[in-house]
Amino acid sequence: MARIAGVDLNKNKRIDVALTKIYGIGQTSARKILAMAQVDPSTKVSDLAEPHVAAIRKAIDTGFKVEGDLRKEVSMHVKMLIDIGCYRGIRHRKNLPVHGQRTHTNARTRKGPRKGVVSNRKAE
Repeated sequence: MARIAGVDLNKNKRIDVALTKIYGIGQTSARKILAMAQVDPSTKVSDLAEPHVAAIRKAIDTGFKVEGDLRKEVSMHVKMLIDIGCYRGIRHRKNLPVHGQRTHTNARTRKGPRKGVVSNRKAE
């Protein structure tokens, strides 16, 4: 099992698919990394030799921000939006959808479970 950028890759998958498990690497980035490392994308992770794994690690380290560094950068950007009080920052603070989605009937994932209406009327 290859360990790249602190992530164990599934040994049964092709390397181009397995690399997408790393935070910050999608399909396009995976293909670019494999081209830089001169590794065939259809190779299974279990068939990779150690020099290939080292070349992939080097390609990721030199050209891509992944995992912890990227997560930290994204969280800092969100924190900055909240601190300056812009519309997107306010939406983040209120835990509502940020990109203009409808919230009247949808957005249950972001808003959480429904809150029932509580009535203060006395029974007559």
